[in-house]
Amino acid sequence: MSAKPSKAAVKAESEQQPDFESAIAELESLVQRMESGELSLEDSLREFERGVQLTRLCQDQLKAAEHRVKLLAADSEEKDFIDGDAE
Repeated sequence: MSAKPSKAAVKAESEQQPDFESAIAELESLVQRMESGELSLEDSLREFERGVQLTRLCQDQLKAAEHRVKLLAADSEEKDFIDGDAE
């Protein structure tokens, strides 16, 4: 049986999450370090794990932004955003 985190712990964790731009910058830095070939296997795995976390965070933030845009759309019609529709 695992202990459920307290509300304060969940709130503290969510406050520590980087914003989208910071997450992208960290991802870019992480990729450069991994591509350098100078990391040990353990360090590479740790960096990869962090990269997955950051990628998921960015995806969640993009989904939330897309949802907000749909809600704010002037015509009130929910439309899927497809690459190339930004024209």
